Amino acid sequence: MIHPHIADALKVPDLVRLADGLVLIRFESMKIYSALAAVRHLLERGTIRPGQTLIDSSSGIYAYALALACHRYGMHCHIVASTTVDTATRAQLEILGATVEQVSPSKNLKLDQELRVRRVREILAEHPDRHWMRQYHDDIHYLGYHEVADRITTAFPRAPLTVVGGVGSGASTGGLVERLRATDPSVRLVGVQPFGSVTFGSQDHHDPEAIIAGIGSSIVFDNVRHHLYDALHWLDFTHAMSGTVALLREHAVFAGLSTGAGYLAATHEARRHPDRLHLLIGADTGHRYVERVFARHTEALDPAALKPLEVSGPERMAMPWSTMSWRRAACPADWKERAA
Repeated sequence: MIHPHIADALKVPDLVRLADGLVLIRFESMKIYSALAAVRHLLERGTIRPGQTLIDSSSGIYAYALALACHRYGMHCHIVASTTVDTATRAQLEILGATVEQVSPSKNLKLDQELRVRRVREILAEHPDRHWMRQYHDDIHYLGYHEVADRITTAFPRAPLTVVGGVGSGASTGGLVERLRATDPSVRLVGVQPFGSVTFGSQDHHDPEAIIAGIGSSIVFDNVRHHLYDALHWLDFTHAMSGTVALLREHAVFAGLSTGAGYLAATHEARRHPDRLHLLIGADTGHRYVERVFARHTEALDPAALKPLEVSGPERMAMPWSTMSWRRAACPADWKERAA
């Protein structure tokens, strides 16, 4: 196939068997699916017009995905970026035509996220013709993952399936599993979270290496549908780093930190449920983690020696790794108030 744009090629994932009962679905950059589908849908619906400026806040891979989608569909792009956005990503964004501004360094991610959202609101007040994509809150970002789910169904038509992936904004794991359950309600979803994230109640646990970008949040994300998740894993930075290094060492897979955290969780789940096929989401490559993770590979722990603490509720979790059955429960009514 000859693709009309590089974004259409980059979005397509590869399936890699890691072990019996464990397959990696490996993306160059997963959110390209989400951004392409969202922009296309908004154009078709007439919500946005060609040439309009789309704006959002991002810590990295959504910014790149939105810049590609804007390049693909002839839109302008403005990114309010986290301080965690690396030089290589920022350079690509600017060459693709996006305007980028990074908020001032903050002492924690909660303040960083709040500053970014505040800045987006200020820009919209000054330029009301710009369209805020709201990747964390607009369920239009679920649409792109339906195509991925259909690919999975075709590849594994009869396998009892468990999807393991970072929770993040909720759109990727949620979009996949909602579509998969339309034909097979038995599909399980295991979410991966860092300590410090408010999404599943770990905000009172401080990880000195800070929250893992892309799979947790210090503010409430409306796109997370808690009732889709069957189980949760919380991991600290050191465990996530150890999983990331192990994935490269054992399988030659160069992936991001969220994939490494998911690798530990998926390996544990596969041991507990050998009758199921576990599909691990690899959301991005490891390039933006070279200094922070891969250069420190001698510090990585042996994954074979690691196991989680099984807990009955978020209030009983403990670092460095906890897991619990969520059983597709709704978000507790008071959590949003507590997070605020």
